[in-house]
Amino acid sequence: MNKLSFFSLTMSFISLMAFWVIMSGFFDLIHLGLGVLTVAGVMYVNYQLKMHRFFDDDMDDLSEVRFGRSVYYLLWMILQIVVAGFHVVGIIIRRKMPLHTTMITFRANLPSAHAKMILGNSISLTPGTLTIDIEDDLFIVHAIDDKSYEGITSDKMPREVLKLFQKEERQVIEDLQIITRTETKENK
Repeated sequence: MNKLSFFSLTMSFISLMAFWVIMSGFFDLIHLGLGVLTVAGVMYVNYQLKMHRFFDDDMDDLSEVRFGRSVYYLLWMILQIVVAGFHVVGIIIRRKMPLHTTMITFRANLPSAHAKMILGNSISLTPGTLTIDIEDDLFIVHAIDDKSYEGITSDKMPREVLKLFQKEERQVIEDLQIITRTETKENK
């Protein structure tokens, strides 16, 4: 791992401190002092975590993320979250609508542990889906209905994650299994 530069430490401190000030809303000496201590603690813990390898294929590949794609991915993810949120609201409003809760298992052929982490978190951030477990390449996901997991099974979301790290276009999802359980939500 490369040593941290003075510039990166300074920029990290400034951005975290700005976040602290915005979130706290206080500008007195006590709150600013607590902010400095908290930011220093967060930076120290983050540095220690960066020094530890959690996975066999763990590498500092986040520096390889394509910046333009990451901006696009962030905007695309926000859109997916909003669209899925409206879908879930529709399910909640129509109380007698039958739910088709589903468990999905699949293998994701992604280049690194970070890519798998981004996919798992993206799935969980999207209303209506939740990543239950990730073991090696195997993902287990819960979805509240068929429409909620379309972006996963169509390979759209996994391909968007792959594009963060590579220009290569290829199928990411393999060994897809869908287990559906239907239940009716009763209005009592």
